[in-house]
Amino acid sequence: MTEFQPLEPKVVLAVGAHADDIDFGASGSLAVWAGKGAEVHYMVITDGSKGSTDTEMTAEKLVAMREQEQRDAAMTLGAREVHFLHYEDAMLEVTMDLKRDIVRVIRQVRPDTVVVMDPTMVYSSELGFINHPDHRAAGQATLDAVFPLARDHMSFSDLFLAERLEPHKVDHLLLINLEKQNYYVDITATFDTKVEALKKHVSQIQNPEQIAEMLGQRAAALGSKIGAHYAEGFVRVDIRS
Repeated sequence: MTEFQPLEPKVVLAVGAHADDIDFGASGSLAVWAGKGAEVHYMVITDGSKGSTDTEMTAEKLVAMREQEQRDAAMTLGAREVHFLHYEDAMLEVTMDLKRDIVRVIRQVRPDTVVVMDPTMVYSSELGFINHPDHRAAGQATLDAVFPLARDHMSFSDLFLAERLEPHKVDHLLLINLEKQNYYVDITATFDTKVEALKKHVSQIQNPEQIAEMLGQRAAALGSKIGAHYAEGFVRVDIRS
């Protein structure tokens, strides 16, 4: 395991393709940092309009529900704000427009730390899943936005010249990857908060007790790597240039 100094972010931007992505992957850590005074922001890229098995549900109703659920979950953790980009669910592509929109939020929020899904996690035969293409697109576009696009004032010069958004360099990147990690955050004190945040996503989670048990097993396995009861793990990149 790579040796890192403990991360104590001041401003965190957590990026998810859908409402609930961040809460599954990183909400325990976000609650830890918020509890220590960090300013925590969420950015949800898609509108979540496809995420229902209810044949009577409409896209418009689902979008409104999922946005409110995400606001409620973020408030549970002590986050300051949720930024919604409203791209169409299940249709996300890595485009320059998407990168510009992510850069805009990065320059507005000015985080020292960005959390996002690792775009290199395409599938897992061991876990028996294919990573949602929206997750991968969100991850790749966010990496590109973090470096070099948010850093350079002549990238998307309209943001600098017309919107007066100064360039910004992110110091730390934390990638959510279910199969590999090199950095861990002890979430023993905030695991229950993570579960409560996820329970806010009523439209997505019909079996909260089963989800809590699954999350507990995973958090305990990760915690065992650092001698903690519960932990979340990330691939950490400290950006030097």
